[in-house]
Amino acid sequence: SVPYDRPNLSKDYLAGNAPEEWIPLRTPEFYEQHNIELIRGTTVDAIDAAKKVAKLSDGREVKFDRLLLATGSEPIRLKTVGADLPHVHYLRTLADSRSIIEAAKSAKTAVVIGASFIGLEVAASLIARGLSVNIVAPEKIPLERVLGPELGKFVQKTHEAKGVTFHLSRTARDISVTGVALDDGIRLPADLVVIGAGVRPLVSLAESAGAAVNRGVVVDKYLETSVPGVFAAGDIARYPDPRTGAAVRIEHWAVAERQGQLAARNMIGMSEAFDSAPFFWSNHYDVGIGYVGHAEKWDAVRIAGDVGGGNCLVGYKSGEKTLAVASVNRDKASLEAEALMEKSDWPGLDALFKREESVS
Repeated sequence: SVPYDRPNLSKDYLAGNAPEEWIPLRTPEFYEQHNIELIRGTTVDAIDAAKKVAKLSDGREVKFDRLLLATGSEPIRLKTVGADLPHVHYLRTLADSRSIIEAAKSAKTAVVIGASFIGLEVAASLIARGLSVNIVAPEKIPLERVLGPELGKFVQKTHEAKGVTFHLSRTARDISVTGVALDDGIRLPADLVVIGAGVRPLVSLAESAGAAVNRGVVVDKYLETSVPGVFAAGDIARYPDPRTGAAVRIEHWAVAERQGQLAARNMIGMSEAFDSAPFFWSNHYDVGIGYVGHAEKWDAVRIAGDVGGGNCLVGYKSGEKTLAVASVNRDKASLEAEALMEKSDWPGLDALFKREESVS
């Protein structure tokens, strides 16, 4: 297939609210008009960086002066008994989404294993298709590691109000053709099972090129790997965060898009550092959550507004720095937070929260 828009696979397309015509990023004619050759029906098996050649699985070789690795991630596959049964699905590709849609046509009950953003969006989409949905996850509060306990509980209640049942602090012991048995002995009926247990970066091609790998492909601020002329972007790239100095790898659509654009400019001779504030959004029925910045851990959570009422700005602070801001129905404040974060204006972010607290 041609390059396509992955976020819709768990959102509108899976829910039945968007036609498949929305999925491709460009028409086939676009690539011809812009002298872009799409090589389809094959894969790259290895990179010979010394000879500057990409070796394809069909035996062909493609020469390059500059190379961008944007191989993305693959789903983590559970070793749970029964995880390979035909009614068990993962969601990463358009083919995966099509398979879930087809299975949902005849299914009445679904179990989603994993309360990740993808897992929750799948649950919402299956609810929209009229299925009964159970979510099984090991954490005590959905998304607590990313959004904190207050916003995580809000997300949980939003799903529960639509009919989703959570089984938290639980794991799947085994999967059968009729259901999923949990580690506490409860058996949940399931005509359809979707596993969303996270992803891992696909780094084997980078390794074949001799690039440094450390839980992702290590790049500098220009997104160039340890191999001159070879760049990486998106899910696989571990880059220096200009706001904290830490090496981070971020699995957001907007980050991949912006990194691809910047890497392309640097591949043709520019020297631009990647300093964009990461951003993602997640839809849960009629509730949209925006998130800007990146906080793998924090000392304090600052809340302006009413989380339970679905109108809030939530800041994640480490020392004096607000490393990330989540928002529900405060889009203007979220955009302001992004602009302040781009400038590392920590006092400005504090002032923004004071303002938002005053209008709560």
